[in-house]
Amino acid sequence: MTKKRRNNGRSKHGRGMTASVLCNGCGCKPKKDKAVKRFIVKNMVDTSSLRDIREACIVENYQVPKMYHKQYYCVGCAIHRRVVRVRSVEGRKNRDPPPRHGAPRPAGQQAH
Repeated sequence: MTKKRRNNGRSKHGRGMTASVLCNGCGCKPKKDKAVKRFIVKNMVDTSSLRDIREACIVENYQVPKMYHKQYYCVGCAIHRRVVRVRSVEGRKNRDPPPRHGAPRPAGQQAH
C-alpha cells in the first residue's frame, strides 16, 4: 500500500492517544494533533469605535485589549473554508510554513 503522507496525517509521534477537540466548522471531534489549528487575534471594538476611544482617552498611547482565540477545524471544514488548500504530491513534501500576511515589509515597500 502506498503511503500518502509522511506523518499519516497526524503529529502524535510516539504518543498512544491524544485528546479530541471541537471543530469550529461542523462540531465534529477530530483528534487534537490532526486538527487544523489557527490562532485568531482581533480587536475588541471595530475601527471607528477604536478611534473614538483613543480621542476620548486621557492616557497617552493607550492600547485597547485584543481578543485571542484559538480555532480548530477538521480537515474537511478547513479545506471547504479555504483555511488550507489541496497540495500536489511535490507540494506536500514542502514543510516550510506559508508566507505570513502581517509580516514586516522590506524598506521602501508600502501596503496598497
